[in-house]
Amino acid sequence: MNSKVLIHGISILFVILMVSGCSSGTKSGEPNIVYDAVVDSSFTGTDGEIVEGVKMFKTVQSAADSPPTGTTEKYVIFIRNGTYYEKVTVQKPYITLLGESEENTVITFDAAAGMTEADGSKYGTSGSATLSVYGPFFTAKNLTILNSFDYMANMAKTDDDPTKIHGSQAVALKTGGFSQKAVFSHVTVSSFQDTLLADEGTQYYEHCTIKGAVDFIFGAGQAVFNDCDIISLDRKSQTNNGFITAASTKPWHDYGFLFINSRLLKESEDMADGTVALGRPWHPSSDPGRNPAVVFVNTYMDAHISAKGWEPMSGHSPMDARFYEYGSTGPGAFQSETRRVLSESEGVQYTIENVLDGWNPAE
Repeated sequence: MNSKVLIHGISILFVILMVSGCSSGTKSGEPNIVYDAVVDSSFTGTDGEIVEGVKMFKTVQSAADSPPTGTTEKYVIFIRNGTYYEKVTVQKPYITLLGESEENTVITFDAAAGMTEADGSKYGTSGSATLSVYGPFFTAKNLTILNSFDYMANMAKTDDDPTKIHGSQAVALKTGGFSQKAVFSHVTVSSFQDTLLADEGTQYYEHCTIKGAVDFIFGAGQAVFNDCDIISLDRKSQTNNGFITAASTKPWHDYGFLFINSRLLKESEDMADGTVALGRPWHPSSDPGRNPAVVFVNTYMDAHISAKGWEPMSGHSPMDARFYEYGSTGPGAFQSETRRVLSESEGVQYTIENVLDGWNPAE
């Protein structure tokens, strides 16, 4: 039987996956699915073993390593519901991770920047990522990417507590290396500090949920967040519950992060009003050449968003960055000298195609 299986319709997918020891939770909007491998945490055979025509794996990493080197075709990995405790690095191109369901297919790890690896070195912010994507043409659908480091418990410890981690950045998802044209659909990305490091290439997020508190969407990449829920987690502060973005856009890129038709929400109704900034300008290693760019277009903003909107970072003023809004709504939408609003002629320039260098994955 051919190792690449074409499934027509949800009912046939259910039958085949049940034969393979898997169950179906695929969304009804995908009538034709091609997949090359199945990840199942309860699989007891040998990684790569063919079962009913499909290669089976116990871990996401082993499946991500399995495509032939130099492949130029999409390689779809179906991940059965379960919690996969592992750090995953995707080096190869054209890989798709297709979860059984967004809520119950979870890839998680609990590394923080200040924690020590097996070789005695520190993870660092970038190295803490649960999922690191370095290959181009990557896609993730219907799953959760979580960094489960307990930020709140760690923050509650005194500075002289020997168990306290100094360096609480804990990345859930990172794009780096040769990442380009990455797509994330119906994906939840969650941590507290530095959740999503969108650092390289063009990337598109649709119908995603991104959770965090401090600088939780950051980096130098060109990214569009379309129809996404951006949820600020509550640090229980009455004055400062964090910053949504920390862009470090390179000066030769006209665009950085675009949030369009999305929602800035708060974790709970008890979260203090006006305590979350839209972002601050990140200049890695104090690089003065960076020109951070973040724009919110037609975005709903709840009451946790501050009237000031933007904050400085390491001596760099947000007024020197490319930080703008257009068509903001909700109790957190304000107009002031510090919250600059684009004109209509300026606002219409912020399209998916423009931000992503002519690529529109939504089409």
